[in-house]
Amino acid sequence: MLQPCLRSGQIYAGMRIGLLGGSFNPAHAAHREMSLYALKRLGLDEVWWLVSPQNPLKPEKGMAPFAVRLEAARKFARHLRIRATDLEAQLGTRYTVCTLRKLRKHFPHTRFVWLMGADNLRQIPKWHRWTEIFTLAPIAVFRRQGYGFSAFGKAALRFAASRHQVNGCGRKLASLTAPAWLVLGNRLNLLSATAIRRHSNQDEAARG
Repeated sequence: MLQPCLRSGQIYAGMRIGLLGGSFNPAHAAHREMSLYALKRLGLDEVWWLVSPQNPLKPEKGMAPFAVRLEAARKFARHLRIRATDLEAQLGTRYTVCTLRKLRKHFPHTRFVWLMGADNLRQIPKWHRWTEIFTLAPIAVFRRQGYGFSAFGKAALRFAASRHQVNGCGRKLASLTAPAWLVLGNRLNLLSATAIRRHSNQDEAARG
C-alpha cells in the first residue's frame, strides 16, 4: 500500500482525512476501533495515524524506537483506509500545531479533521500554541471513561461557542470552517497503550 508523502498532495485533493496523532507505543485495538468509527460517523475517506518520532509531553524512557512503532502500527491497522504514516518524521515536526500548519501547506486541497480522545481535550492547554490548533482543523473528540463534559476543562470552555452536535453535522464536520468541534458518541473502550505495556512488563517479570 502506498503511504502518503509530502509529494502526494494532488492524490488527496478533495478528500476528507482524519488525523490521529500519538506515540502508538504500541498501536492497539482502541486506535483501530476509533478510526473505523470516525470513517463511518464523520464520512471520512481515510484516517492517517501520525506516528510521532517523540511526543514532547512523554518521556523517552520506555518508548520503543520510532521505526519499530511505525512498522507495528502499519501491521496492526489492517485496513485499506487506515494508514500508519511517518509524516511527522518527513515534516520534521514535534508539535501538533506545526504538523497541521505544514500538512495544510503540502495538502492544500485536502480537508483534515483532527481526531483525539477526551483525555487529550482536557490536557490540550499544555500543548504548544494550543489555541491555534483549533483554528487549523475541525476537531472530533472521542468519549473516554471518566471524561464527561464537566471534565473537559479549559479548552471546552474557551471554544464552547464552536461546539457542534454530532447528530446535526457529523458527516459535515470536515467541511466546516475551523474552529469547529464535536464530541462523538463512540462506545467506551478502556484499552490503553500504558495498560498494554504494564501488562507486558508483568508477563516478562513472571517469565523471568
